[in-house]
Amino acid sequence: MEQTQVASTSETAAPGAASALWVSTFAFTACFAVWTIFSIIGVQIKADLGLTEAQFGLLVGTPILTGSLARVFLGVWTEQFGGRRVSLIVMALAAAATFLLSYAETYPQFLIAALGVGMAGGAFAVGVAYVSKFFPAGRQGTALGIFGAGNVGAAVTKFAAPFVMLALGWEAVAQVWAGALLLIALAAFFLTRDEPQLIERRRTGQKPVAAWMQLEPLKDLRVWRFALYYFFVFGGFVALALWLPHYLTGAYGVGIGVAGMLAAAYSIPGSLFRVFGGWLSDRIGARKVMYLTFLISVVCAFILAYPATTYVVDGIDGPIRFRLAMSLPVFTAVVFVLGFAMSLGKAAVYKHIPVYYPDHVGSVGGLVGMIGGLGGFILPIVFGVLNDLTGVWTSCFMLLFLLVLTALVWMHFAVRRMERQRSPMLATLPEFPELAGVGPDRTAAASSTRPN
Repeated sequence: MEQTQVASTSETAAPGAASALWVSTFAFTACFAVWTIFSIIGVQIKADLGLTEAQFGLLVGTPILTGSLARVFLGVWTEQFGGRRVSLIVMALAAAATFLLSYAETYPQFLIAALGVGMAGGAFAVGVAYVSKFFPAGRQGTALGIFGAGNVGAAVTKFAAPFVMLALGWEAVAQVWAGALLLIALAAFFLTRDEPQLIERRRTGQKPVAAWMQLEPLKDLRVWRFALYYFFVFGGFVALALWLPHYLTGAYGVGIGVAGMLAAAYSIPGSLFRVFGGWLSDRIGARKVMYLTFLISVVCAFILAYPATTYVVDGIDGPIRFRLAMSLPVFTAVVFVLGFAMSLGKAAVYKHIPVYYPDHVGSVGGLVGMIGGLGGFILPIVFGVLNDLTGVWTSCFMLLFLLVLTALVWMHFAVRRMERQRSPMLATLPEFPELAGVGPDRTAAASSTRPN
């Protein structure tokens, strides 16, 4: 049975909210830049070691695995010990692993180092649990949308890393990124304050909630449904952020510098427009935003999945040949739109969590983030396997098309089932219909949590 919890209706942000939000966003941007570092240096490492497509997919996906699996535990620890402390530890460990990466020489050594680099991805669960505590329910969508825009760190790596790598080698990229991450971690710790709940707990001597109680909401079916959505909108985003430079160099024959710049055309909207997605979820409802995300993504993935094809038609005067292929500018434009749609969906998924589970944001947000992050680990590997098996570059988009179509169909039937189980009046509410129980008293209570 799915349970419902309603967040506070206060519209006043806690003291220190602004610094917590903006400093945490900057720190998460640095973490994401480190987390996706193999999207650029991995191309050179692949050439140096003579890796197969599947081996390359495993290499770029390994950091995503660590950062994903750690999110549930990091989210719980953030609820218990505070976001500032946990964030400092996570970023320091990731910085150390990234620096040691520059000394790796064999493929197993690179994989081991990549596991440590992946700790940077766990910062997302820490930041969500930390930042959400400073804002009321009616503003959490926008606040978490701003924080989630730290995904733009992937674009930072794609813009800057090729130039550093071409000038000084991939080892210099790892060392510079590690040093920057450590400095930002220290700055974030000293420029922010602890979350209000943690301060109050210390003042009253109250003990933190036990870890097993933090995990209690994970039994709700709704949590796993949100996780499926995030598997596509975030996992698919991370997978393409890692895969596109390699895709562009192979499918279109461009250099790594140009590939990094063009791949950023996907990463930037997939990150910055997350702010707009959070604001839009506050205004029109997270469900409508999810429908918009999936419908646009289905269309884009279908277009991108169509491989370059040469046709031969038996004409009157002999065979007629013509070719259908997507030009590089058109590809870049469609990928831009896909990144935009995914950014809206990432914000919409996390709009739900503080509203439904205000006392378990760390564990629930951690699980949803973990499943989404696992998408970023699994999909690049599958992309590589599909390339090896089919020899078709667009096979990665074929897989994404099937994934988003499945998510859309599942969401639609889940929504229709909930509408049939409740009164027709409740089925027409613009967002969070699950918050409204059977009866007008519960309807009014749920409505009071919405900003519109």
